[in-house]
Amino acid sequence: MSEAVFQETTAQLHTQSLPLSHLSLELGHLYMEDFEAGPERLREHFAEVRPWADAARAGTARRMGGKRPRISTCFLIDDYFTRFSTPAELVPLVLAEAEKAGLVIDYLARESGCAVADRIELAESVVHRLVESPPPGSYGSRPPVSHTGWLANGRRTPATKRAALGEVWGWQPPQETAARNHSVFMDVELWSERDGGRLWSCPFLAAVWQLVRLGLLRHLGEPVLVPQPWNGEGFPHDWDRMPPLLRLNPSATAFSAYRTCTLMSNRFLAVEDAVRLILDQTDVDSAALRQVAERSAREGLAVPEAVAQRATYVFYEEPAYALCTEGS
Repeated sequence: MSEAVFQETTAQLHTQSLPLSHLSLELGHLYMEDFEAGPERLREHFAEVRPWADAARAGTARRMGGKRPRISTCFLIDDYFTRFSTPAELVPLVLAEAEKAGLVIDYLARESGCAVADRIELAESVVHRLVESPPPGSYGSRPPVSHTGWLANGRRTPATKRAALGEVWGWQPPQETAARNHSVFMDVELWSERDGGRLWSCPFLAAVWQLVRLGLLRHLGEPVLVPQPWNGEGFPHDWDRMPPLLRLNPSATAFSAYRTCTLMSNRFLAVEDAVRLILDQTDVDSAALRQVAERSAREGLAVPEAVAQRATYVFYEEPAYALCTEGS
């Protein structure tokens, strides 16, 4: 009996490796208002993205030193904060406009899959991996992020206190933990409470998305958000009936990659700054990190030690008529 238990425990501790591309190139991360603006908005988006996609490919090829790079593309649709139209109507439109710009989308993802996929609470699992950087002068009096839902990169502004003799202490500024000369302080909301449950924030779901794209997220050692093949037929009329991650291109290289590059509107700049803060304070699966390090070494490809440094971005200028993103 004890041997059986030992074998079961050993199996649970095994971390399955993943195939990896050299680059995961995200061609878009759009919300309801983008789709409501019609095909013209999508057309403009892909027209803006195309030259930067070419540049990202060229940069990866340069790092490979003449070897052919493995690059997969992906596109993320928000079906978490709002739901617009149906996959049957929307997905063909996205694919058609991408094709007009000379772009191929290999993988299509639903943002709700970053919260829950295949009955696995992905976002909740990442919460348990958060390790807050101790701010200067911290004595553990601040409630942990698991209770507050807020994550900072340093010490928040202390609450105004009154000394024993009645003297009111003056205002003190927040302070970044790793400040260089001056602080750039950030405080990120990871979730809010709604209808008795958690509504995950856009930055937190985007951090989960980055971890999946980098091949660093597991559930009991097993891969999560595994791409499901598309049969080439029509798309469903309900978002919940579409797989969280769909492989549209059967000849595409692996979904996950050593590095990611995300091409998006500059209205997402603050969101992605928050994503990097979250990644910097996430205790990533050590076995998954080791697997990536060993494989990249065999390929002679240097990968940054810090997970956040593996994610790069290109922000294009937001059209003047575009609406501000809601739901984040």
